[in-house]
Amino acid sequence: MVHRMPAERTRQHTTPVAAARRRRLRADRARQLADLLRHQVLGGGFPGGVLPHEEVIGADYGVSRNTVRQALDLLRAEQLVERQPGVGTVVVCQKYPHALDRLMGLAETLHPHGRVTNEVRTISPVPAPAPVADRLRIPPRSEVLYVERLRRLDGLPLSLDLTYVPMHIGLPLLDADLENNDVFRLIEETAGQPLGTAEITLEAVNADAHSAAVLEAPRGSAVLMLERLTHLADGAPVDLEFIRFRGDRLTMRGLLRRTL
Repeated sequence: MVHRMPAERTRQHTTPVAAARRRRLRADRARQLADLLRHQVLGGGFPGGVLPHEEVIGADYGVSRNTVRQALDLLRAEQLVERQPGVGTVVVCQKYPHALDRLMGLAETLHPHGRVTNEVRTISPVPAPAPVADRLRIPPRSEVLYVERLRRLDGLPLSLDLTYVPMHIGLPLLDADLENNDVFRLIEETAGQPLGTAEITLEAVNADAHSAAVLEAPRGSAVLMLERLTHLADGAPVDLEFIRFRGDRLTMRGLLRRTL
């Protein structure tokens, strides 16, 4: 029977632990580097859309080439970059900025980037479900106008919008040009006053089969779900929306100010 000395047994147990710690540290650094590179990718920070060579990135950020490769693998998994023989790592996906600190329609927000069009998939009066009636402050089962739209930027699917509007505001929308206009602008014209504020909730959810098919996204892929309750300037709630954005095509941005 072989009896190892305590120090020998310690080395035997700590060596795998130390190796695992090194791998975990390299993975942490790769994620940190991927975050920094992602910001540059989305902000157009690489001339011609071509990233520097791995050695240059490693030298710039003080990390090993293996860490750089792991970081680029993360960006490839997000379909932001790809490796092209003879060229290197190039940007392949553009994301469009969507402001969270201003109350604007999608066409108003993305006007500098192209033309937003709407495919109206459903539009009809429906009895308001209890949660909808509660949020819009109308009697339960009152009629609301329900609108489902697929929204595209220059033909590229961006979002699937489910909208509930009180019927006294929604009725004129039945004859409006919803394919080429934001609902916000049409509501303001109908109400005779501007929109005031909106309450928003933003979270990541998995795309259901219907949403994935409409958005042409892989089933089960993550989408950004924005729930927004918009009020008129006088405080009346007027528009409840559930919007599923393709997270690989939009970036949510805003300017926040600290107040205590």
